[in-house]
Amino acid sequence: MTNPKVHAPSPADLEGDLASLRGDCARMAPHWTAPDRAAARPVPPSLIHGVSVPPASARLLDAMSEYGD
Repeated sequence: MTNPKVHAPSPADLEGDLASLRGDCARMAPHWTAPDRAAARPVPPSLIHGVSVPPASARLLDAMSEYGD
């Protein structure tokens, strides 16, 4: 089934350039605060449940080399 709606591409620049966008972001940055970073802790395997991997995906992952090889 095809989508009968055709969307025209939007213009690349509506009201300014990249410098203008960066300026807008710099002015808004003080209004947004990032949460304090919490230290990530390992999760014990006993708390991980409900994850299932299809056999084809498990074979694919098993065939991949370890990261950093």
